[in-house]
Amino acid sequence: MQTIRRKDFCFSKYHMDNWLRNIEPKFGYYIAGFTDGEGSFNVSVAKRKDYRGEWKLIASFNISQKDRVILAFIKHILGCGTLRERKDGVVYYEVTNIRSLQEKIIPFFLRFGFLSANKKRNFSIFRQIVDLMGQGEHLNPQGLQNILELREILNEGRGRTRKYTLQDVVNSRRILRD
Repeated sequence: MQTIRRKDFCFSKYHMDNWLRNIEPKFGYYIAGFTDGEGSFNVSVAKRKDYRGEWKLIASFNISQKDRVILAFIKHILGCGTLRERKDGVVYYEVTNIRSLQEKIIPFFLRFGFLSANKKRNFSIFRQIVDLMGQGEHLNPQGLQNILELREILNEGRGRTRKYTLQDVVNSRRILRD
């Protein structure tokens, strides 16, 4: 009998691995509800001279909380990400690895979902961005612009200011081309 290794197997876009099937619904829905209230899907932009195109995009899923135990439990269930503690005692659970976002975070929330319309909307936009980044679209000018346009509507209305806006990146790229 031949063993098929994971890397040789063609998965559907969001394949439900055994780890996801084996999550007890009470824990899955607890984490989804917790994330609905406390979690966030973000895309940050960093200016980096050592990157092709000068800009680095970082897609992230995170939850911040003072209770490390709850976040460690979530990290254990999801099987990816890191825990960091800020100076003020707030702990961050964060996933920034594109593959982990594609293979763990997105399938998890597709299965367990959200109740709030706002979180559903943000998750849908975030999923589109992660899909584009997973295809390497952030590495070409048009793909980068498409992702940044989606980013502009992600978490809309939260009163957040961004260090670099779509216009900053577009203007920078025009200067580089001229």
